[in-house]
Amino acid sequence: MAEAHSTLVKEVVEQFGADRSRLMDIARALHGKLGHLSEDIIGEIADALGIHRVEVRDMVSFYAFLSRSPKGKTTIRLCNAVVERMNGADEIAQAFEEALGIRFGETTPDGAISLEYTPCMGMSDQPPSALVNGVPITGIRKADVPAIIDAIKKGGAVQSLPVAEIELNLRQSGPVIFAPMDRGAAVRRAVDMTPDEIIATMNTARLRGRGGAGFPLAMKWDFCRKAEGDAHYIICNADEGEPGTFKDRVILTEQPDLVFEGMTVAAFVIGAREGFLYLRAEYEYLLPHLEQVLARRRRLGLLGENICGREGFNFDIRIQLGAGAYICGEESALIESLEGKRGAPRDRPPFPVQKGYRNQPSSVNNVETLCCAARIMEKGAEWFSSIGTRDSTGAKLLSVSGDCERPGVYEVPYGATVATVLNMVGAEDAAAVQVGGPSGQCLAPRNFGRSISFEDIPTGGSFIVFGPQRNILESMHQFIEFFVEESCGWCVPCRVGAKHLDIIFRKILDGKGTRADYQQLEQVCMTVKTMSRCGLGQTAANPILTTMRNFPELYDALLQSDDFIPSFDLDKAIKEGCEITGRTPALEEHHV
Repeated sequence: MAEAHSTLVKEVVEQFGADRSRLMDIARALHGKLGHLSEDIIGEIADALGIHRVEVRDMVSFYAFLSRSPKGKTTIRLCNAVVERMNGADEIAQAFEEALGIRFGETTPDGAISLEYTPCMGMSDQPPSALVNGVPITGIRKADVPAIIDAIKKGGAVQSLPVAEIELNLRQSGPVIFAPMDRGAAVRRAVDMTPDEIIATMNTARLRGRGGAGFPLAMKWDFCRKAEGDAHYIICNADEGEPGTFKDRVILTEQPDLVFEGMTVAAFVIGAREGFLYLRAEYEYLLPHLEQVLARRRRLGLLGENICGREGFNFDIRIQLGAGAYICGEESALIESLEGKRGAPRDRPPFPVQKGYRNQPSSVNNVETLCCAARIMEKGAEWFSSIGTRDSTGAKLLSVSGDCERPGVYEVPYGATVATVLNMVGAEDAAAVQVGGPSGQCLAPRNFGRSISFEDIPTGGSFIVFGPQRNILESMHQFIEFFVEESCGWCVPCRVGAKHLDIIFRKILDGKGTRADYQQLEQVCMTVKTMSRCGLGQTAANPILTTMRNFPELYDALLQSDDFIPSFDLDKAIKEGCEITGRTPALEEHHV
């Protein structure tokens, strides 16, 4: 068996050219064949690549979808994001546990099925959802659980179940992203221009990055183009992991040509011969579709050598699958992952446009941003800048989920108010809206007149609605738990600070918090926000800070006197321990 595994490792490593930067692909391929990556396999990979095994172990241990210990032949990953839990995910989890006789994190005694939780998998418009060996199933109800398990036991044909039918849920298209496109028009226009002219066009359009930060695209491309290097790279960030966000899923399903068109224009501008679309592991089911689109573009002369007849314009795109890590949405962490490493953010400067992939100038752009760039080339800068506001031109895609009648993707012009969106989606009675996902802002009804724009409320796209029946602060606590779980662990303010937030916040929610606890919570929030190394830690306190600002009455209702109140109940803990061991508690002995 050991010899067979050794041969398999060598074959897979050679399949990827014994390239150390393809370690992610090597690990994924072997994991798919073996079910896990044991210490022996890790050692075999290291030997085949000529690197130390700690480099392989470090990478493998970082990603949620790679396991170093045996799992079931089938792994059910139930999404436990906030919107899923609002729609019964906890009840679904209990049904799976009862049906299989195991808890989440365990495997059935026969080694057939494992149960795992996974954070947002880009299906919050059709919750609850799960992945069954990478196949998404949506809209699960308690009554569906027996049929799902039965299908798995009969051979894993979950694709035939009704819950495997993914809804597109494109509720409102607009002129920018989802309008009909003339395939190749943007590239043909680009090759008739100079890179400087294209950058000027993007500057005239005033296009800003759609990932949330809003950095001007023209400036990023110009910096990258002028940076010295042996090669330049264009990278599309399709690691859409912000809870409540799923717009990229719809774009990649309906308009992948527009994405690849934007990447090709970018490649012409910055002088790239190679580009990458980093696709989150949860969207692996889209891979065959995307590969077909790339193959068609090659046949049409829109990728490959001398694109659109432009001598010397040679460019192609490779799709890189992730392996389950929210932090890889941060551009430098994404590059580390693309290089076959753990997805830990880099120190900056230097920035990726100076030293990115393989230490060469690299432009990392959001899926939606690249679509906008392609559309600008197709229809013109003046057309694009006529939509939206002065500082926020064009339209924005919103992933709307939660307590609304019509969840899905909406293309709205920048400047639209939160109230306008709520009316559009059937949520006029909303008690709160989380704009921008956990890292964004929780807005109260008095804020609903504010606009979706860079000058007011910027967002990557997530728009979660909370109805009057929801406990808003409990949902914010779930966001904090998410940040604790997803921290890469590199810096103390995020690794320790986020956990400290979790503890203090939980104490307040349990009715044991004082004004002193509230003040301490606010202080820790600011420490985590100002001292963390990357965007995850810098925004991890936002669910608390924005509800402190917009919902002070919710905290006032929970806070007790200024006297110290312990968060740990010793008597209760002793009683529970005695119940488990069958002993009688002698609580009086433990009082001072």
